[in-house]
Amino acid sequence: MTTPRDLLIVTLDIAGQRPIESGELSLALAGAELIDLLQSPTIRLDGGRIVPGHLPGPADHLLEVAAAALVMEEPHESVSDWLWRRGKSLAGTYVAVLESEGVIAREGRTRFQEGWRVVVESPSRRKAADRWASSEPVLVTLADFLGIHSKDDRGVGGVSNYAVQTVLAAVADALVELDWERQRRAIEQVGFDNIWRGPE
Repeated sequence: MTTPRDLLIVTLDIAGQRPIESGELSLALAGAELIDLLQSPTIRLDGGRIVPGHLPGPADHLLEVAAAALVMEEPHESVSDWLWRRGKSLAGTYVAVLESEGVIAREGRTRFQEGWRVVVESPSRRKAADRWASSEPVLVTLADFLGIHSKDDRGVGGVSNYAVQTVLAAVADALVELDWERQRRAIEQVGFDNIWRGPE
């Protein structure tokens, strides 16, 4: 298993039926992919930009897809740009793959409703649960960004690798930017609605 897979499993397992916005989850998954690629090491960071390495790629299929999506030409892509580009609808991709692998399933589905996803008992679930129980700093930090809190509050303070810290900080910034953008659009929509409503 990989950090993105473990993060999705933990998110579904702990959040349960509490909705997690797919935009936030997609950004966190894109960050988790970068961290795993850094630790492979399939990539390295140079001045905040992602520089592809020359070592064999990762064994996981989804990480292979992520590695193939790297910008190979200079000046290479910034971490922030990667998060927004790779993170587009990434949650749906991971959900579909884990569902096809039998790691997650739909529950409460009827003829007219899709139902919600639940994690099936499996080695993948146990591995993610063990990693969560051990308060692995990267997983704990990414989950915390999504509002899923561990008993251990070390968070990013438990991460010593500077490149990993850089990615985590970029994920946090992207999530703040996403929230700000949603608030801005909501305010604009209220103003638009008021224009059309007119004086009473």
